[in-house]
Amino acid sequence: MKKGYKALLAEANAEVEAISPQEAAKLAGDDNVVLVDIREAAELDNEGRIAGAKNMPRGVLEFWIDPESPYHRPVFAYGKTFVFFCAGGWRSALTAKMAQDMGLTPVKHIEGGFTAWKEAGLPVETRPKPERS
Repeated sequence: MKKGYKALLAEANAEVEAISPQEAAKLAGDDNVVLVDIREAAELDNEGRIAGAKNMPRGVLEFWIDPESPYHRPVFAYGKTFVFFCAGGWRSALTAKMAQDMGLTPVKHIEGGFTAWKEAGLPVETRPKPERS
């Protein structure tokens, strides 16, 4: 293996700004900031979500960011600051670096991810789970 996940994470963390959940919470109401939750739908359903965050699963982001892609999402064309987060901060560090490498700036990620957000006592939205019969 040329480069393992630890080396990739070290590179990402050296190049991308990591912010605390408290800093992210202060940015959350800013119209020039987009919080991007890269967790999968099942994670959101099981753990909850941050109000106003856009859910954009990690697996398709390169296609959504690239303006030449047929899958481009306009939200990435408006010169906003993007704050990525996942469950624990690893996937979001890698995602933020990838987005930055593609030319999307400024980007940040939440250190410790959604878990750190919850542990900080910041607000979490949950959906009621359907009853099973």
